[in-house]
Amino acid sequence: MDRHNLSVNGREFAVIKLLGKGKGGYLYLASDGQKSYVLKQLHHEPCDYYQFGDKMQAELSDYKRLKAVGIRMPKMLDADIENERILKEYIEGETVYDLVLNGRMKDAYTEQVKAMCAFLYPECINIDYFPTNFVVRKEELYYIDYECNDYMEEWNFENWGVKYWSKTPDFLEYVKEQG
Repeated sequence: MDRHNLSVNGREFAVIKLLGKGKGGYLYLASDGQKSYVLKQLHHEPCDYYQFGDKMQAELSDYKRLKAVGIRMPKMLDADIENERILKEYIEGETVYDLVLNGRMKDAYTEQVKAMCAFLYPECINIDYFPTNFVVRKEELYYIDYECNDYMEEWNFENWGVKYWSKTPDFLEYVKEQG
């Protein structure tokens, strides 16, 4: 990928690399020359399993909702409404997905997501428990996405997310689909 710059409210950031693509946007590792950040560029590509309203407003309100609950997640540092970009704190570490894939997953990380659930469920919130949305830094688990939804039992960690937190048939099928 050629290096290029993206701005957030007029502040320029050099894009270092693509970190990933989610159903709502592209995530880039970016730098201002001093520090690394995650810059999310929202996209409007179709997603056959999820319906979106106003993505930018959803990101802002979801962040506020999760921040009030107090789970570990990166700080939102800036939001450029016009260009649909969000600047986040960069949490360096491996994703739970990579830890599972490479046989380095620890029970302690699953216990930490369950501890997050103990804060989320009483507030009637589910987050996206897919393992690419979690990073471990210094043995602490961070939810690096801001997506959250009203609680539904079928989408909680115990009924859906846990299927991807070890080398289950669901996890291995996903890996296979990714090529």
